[in-house]
Amino acid sequence: MDLIEFVTGLKIREVCADFATFHKVRKKPLKPVETYAGKVLKPEDYQDIPINTEDYATVLFRFENDGRGVMTVNQVAAGRKNRLSFEIDGSKQAIAWESETPNQIWIGKRDGNNEVMTRDPSLVYPECRGLIDYPGGHNEGFPDTFKQMFKEVYACISGDQAARACLATFKDGLREIILCETIMDSNKNRKWIKVKQ
Repeated sequence: MDLIEFVTGLKIREVCADFATFHKVRKKPLKPVETYAGKVLKPEDYQDIPINTEDYATVLFRFENDGRGVMTVNQVAAGRKNRLSFEIDGSKQAIAWESETPNQIWIGKRDGNNEVMTRDPSLVYPECRGLIDYPGGHNEGFPDTFKQMFKEVYACISGDQAARACLATFKDGLREIILCETIMDSNKNRKWIKVKQ
């Protein structure tokens, strides 16, 4: 939610949520394993554990400009390890990005050919170049997001006011908590709920 609000500059003003639990029993490893390395264990290495929390949620959004959105969060998508993706559809173009292929963005065009743009410092707006550390063709990914954040923190500490504008604030954190509580309330009451400002 914070990613979409940040990318679009639009605030979510109303939500409607639906939660579900599809896997009511899960297998708990009886010994330590690396995350997502469950395939190396044998059936006797697990214990059945009842689950009473949701493993799926879909949330409908209404934005302040009357735009619409939907978010699905789940732990039931086979083969997806930690995918984060978004698509923004406009009247003339659309864009889509996903974290499993972080160096590409898909651009859909109503009156022309679609394209896939590959991350390359020579192809982006000047304001974005500082977020790219490697030349085109050299992938940056998940660990690089932390590096970028620390670069902004250090720049802010050193007095760079432009860096301060990119950093999340306590107010941003409060906004996320309010959104999450509103979503929980919507699921509980099975209706659209306005987000408190």
